[in-house]
Amino acid sequence: MIAYHFPPLAGSSGIQRTLCFVQQLPEFGWQPLVLSAHPRAYERTGSDLERAVPTTTVVRRAFALDTARHLAVGGRYIASMARPDRWVSWKFDAVRQGMRLIREFRPEVIWSTYPIATAHLIAADLHRRSAIPWVADFRDPMAQEGYPNDPATWRQFDAIERHVLHNASSSLFTTPGAARLYQRRYPDAAMRIAVLENGYDEDSFVAAERTVGVPVPLNPGAITLLHSGIVYPSERDPTQLFAALRRLKESGGIRLGQFKLRFRAAVHDGLLQRLAQKNDVEAFIETCPAIPYNEALQEMLRADALLVMQGNDCNEQIPAKVYEYLRARRPTICLSDPAGDTVGVLRQAGIRSDARLDCANDIAARLPLFLDAVRSGEAELPDYDLVRRASRRARTAGLAGVLDGIGR
Repeated sequence: MIAYHFPPLAGSSGIQRTLCFVQQLPEFGWQPLVLSAHPRAYERTGSDLERAVPTTTVVRRAFALDTARHLAVGGRYIASMARPDRWVSWKFDAVRQGMRLIREFRPEVIWSTYPIATAHLIAADLHRRSAIPWVADFRDPMAQEGYPNDPATWRQFDAIERHVLHNASSSLFTTPGAARLYQRRYPDAAMRIAVLENGYDEDSFVAAERTVGVPVPLNPGAITLLHSGIVYPSERDPTQLFAALRRLKESGGIRLGQFKLRFRAAVHDGLLQRLAQKNDVEAFIETCPAIPYNEALQEMLRADALLVMQGNDCNEQIPAKVYEYLRARRPTICLSDPAGDTVGVLRQAGIRSDARLDCANDIAARLPLFLDAVRSGEAELPDYDLVRRASRRARTAGLAGVLDGIGR
């Protein structure tokens, strides 16, 4: 299992996908071997999730540098040294370490996971050298219209995905839209493309619920709307949300002391603070640093309501956090394109409070209705049966089925 996102990396929900597969695959007859990057490559690390890695799991760390942090001079670096991503240096020792793992353990399948494209480069080389079947976990699309915006990087992404779709035994995507996109793009590989959605870890939620007990409001007396996770300036551009908040403040739709919008681990706190100041809504906004995973789940359980944001340039993607939101079973409002997969999965779960992220008028009209429903206890909650089917264990069973069909 070739994965850049693995403990002790901190600050990315993408860790949970690989970590839960590693924890649960042995139940389905598969023993994971993990090939990851040296922790020096990570911008931020934490010890809380390291304890969740089973002690029986073989984990090998290959030499890796972050071009932007380790190979820059005066904050600048040669662009080709960061293609297809800033961790391309990981490839060289990872191939060497991967071949050692293959000789030592004779694995039946190679699995690699994006969004660090170098992971697929490593897997491609190991597959070529060993002829072991390869499962490529794309999660999200790679080469998209306008992304990556650097033409040379886009060409590399395009070449990588073409190679993967031609050579991998199976290519997995986390949303139906992404799978359909690639089936149209690569019709010869359509039968080898499947959907394996993200999910949530039930054991982590049970532990968080045990700690929280009877939830105490995050801001007693005020409704707290929580956005947990990164706010990407483009893909989750909050500009129109803040414009809507200004209108609601001026019209009395939100009042001081009665409403707070909390951003947890948004990364781009400066952007949020500038938008809050520009729209004169600083008193309604909280920007909070990253916290350990279990504490983040506890915060979701205590929030009065949860906020999802996804731009219309990501219609074929669903934030991994959505599945944790569903399990938290708190009232949820989604700001996204009604035609996108994010709104689609929430509506399937019974959550119909949504508005366009790029339209202040739409947000300003929908948000007060949602907050009134939260206050009155009438806000929609996710359907329990659908939530149960979205557990990481159910997703692991799906992955095991793919592996069974390829490696045995």
